[in-house]
Amino acid sequence: MAMSGWQKALWLEWKGLQEEPVEGFRVALLNESDLANWEVAIFGPPETLYQGGYFKAQMTFPQDYPYSPPSFRFLTKMWHPNVYENGDVCISILHPPTDDPQSGELPSERWNPTQNVRTILLSVISLLSEPNTFSPANVDASVMYRRWRESDGRDSEYETIVRDSPFFSLP
Repeated sequence: MAMSGWQKALWLEWKGLQEEPVEGFRVALLNESDLANWEVAIFGPPETLYQGGYFKAQMTFPQDYPYSPPSFRFLTKMWHPNVYENGDVCISILHPPTDDPQSGELPSERWNPTQNVRTILLSVISLLSEPNTFSPANVDASVMYRRWRESDGRDSEYETIVRDSPFFSLP
């Protein structure tokens, strides 16, 4: 089977992640013959409220990758300021490189072809460690997170919701 340019680029990225994985992640193809859909396993980063959690996600790549960003969606229910109810992640580097003055993002913070799967995974870990409450996808989670952080953990509502998730046991 002949591969197109985007498929070759994606294959090299996938192969590189198998040889040198990003700590806290495991990636696999959903179907060996489909490079455009990846399954991602995320282990909650140490020293965060998500520590000890095991979360599943899916990355879907467009046919003009790397010129357009993939999508990243949690399949596991997530309570996080930057995760929509449907699991889509709201993170600057996954936004198309268009000029959008309403977003509050600089064009340099958005997707560009020098980004790759590794930078996306590291950005997701960063987001789990330090949510962006200035541009929330889940306003309720953002308000609770800010309240929790400002109270130095004394207001435990956010922490309780995160920790009561059934996904805090490793497979």
